[in-house]
Amino acid sequence: MVRVEWRDRVVVVTIDRPERRNAVDHATLLSLLAAQEEATAREARVLVLTGAPPAFCAGADLTGVENGEFVAALVRVLRGFTRLPMVTIAAVDGPALGAGTQLAVACDLRVAAPTSSFGIPAAKLGLAVDRWTLDRVSREFGASGARGMLLAAQTSTGEQLHHAGAVHRLGELADALVWADELAHLAPLTIRAHKLGLEGLAPAPEDEAAFESARLAAWDSDDADEGRRAFLEKRRPEFRGR
Repeated sequence: MVRVEWRDRVVVVTIDRPERRNAVDHATLLSLLAAQEEATAREARVLVLTGAPPAFCAGADLTGVENGEFVAALVRVLRGFTRLPMVTIAAVDGPALGAGTQLAVACDLRVAAPTSSFGIPAAKLGLAVDRWTLDRVSREFGASGARGMLLAAQTSTGEQLHHAGAVHRLGELADALVWADELAHLAPLTIRAHKLGLEGLAPAPEDEAAFESARLAAWDSDDADEGRRAFLEKRRPEFRGR
């Protein structure tokens, strides 16, 4: 479930699946796409993305994730946030893991509680993220931080990322809303132009075919099946490299 609430020119989009720690499934992604469309149609100045307690988003709901329509919808959601003409703020309190970190880096700005956790544990599941995520995490969290997250499955706290410049402000949802109200008074055409320019700074990918082949091989592997089963069974996976 996704809740959409309006505060004058600020729209608050809340992932509200607390029983799943706000893990996203296909239906949730479609609701996020609808929220993006509503924000654009109603000319929001700022969109705040958050999660109902106790998490921002604990990742993908692995009870129904396949390398098909879910991944395609996730890609559309992530790109959708980058293409919105308004400022987007991720207000993070609690875990933002896997798809949660992807959603956080898709937003322009991040406000996080000091103890919030960020990470992409794909290597613990036998999965592989897309090229856009690799590039985005590297640019937003720094190359060294991205390598720690993606190659060592490390997590970082909101406080650590604030010191690194990847989290713009420490605080809770209320603090993000105060900032959003301030940003809503900025010139919208300037924001639109600057966002377009900033998104255009990403370098063109090289060896895309080779990377995509490797990514699909990971998703289609026995290891990926083992990773999902181990996660659901709350045990350590036994990867065999096939």
